[in-house]
Amino acid sequence: MTHGIFVWNELYTRDVEAAKAFYAAIVGWTFEGMPMPDRDRTYWIARAEGKPVAGILDMRGIVPDGDPPHWLSYLEVDDIDQRLAEIERNGGRIVRQPFDVPDFGRIAIGADATGAFMAWVTTKR
Repeated sequence: MTHGIFVWNELYTRDVEAAKAFYAAIVGWTFEGMPMPDRDRTYWIARAEGKPVAGILDMRGIVPDGDPPHWLSYLEVDDIDQRLAEIERNGGRIVRQPFDVPDFGRIAIGADATGAFMAWVTTKR
């Protein structure tokens, strides 16, 4: 765990196939699908030279319809549960309370003090 570094990026889009084709053509990413049966969709792991570098998912039903496609970055912190009050005390806000993602870690989603959205994560290592 490295406190304070970005550890993951996710593309939220309504056209997953177009995004996959774009990044495959531009940077040579390959993709591996991970079924998300609870959301009736597939989460796509993008790989560069065999290493996982990002995720791509269909944003429909996850974020408001008016939100444009966007990237969400994940910043690693030592303990997200202990950092929540500190985030809010320093002008940030949490819009999704911490939740666990098997084999990845514990995540909270919100905004920093400028309103920029991001995710905070304490990864499993």
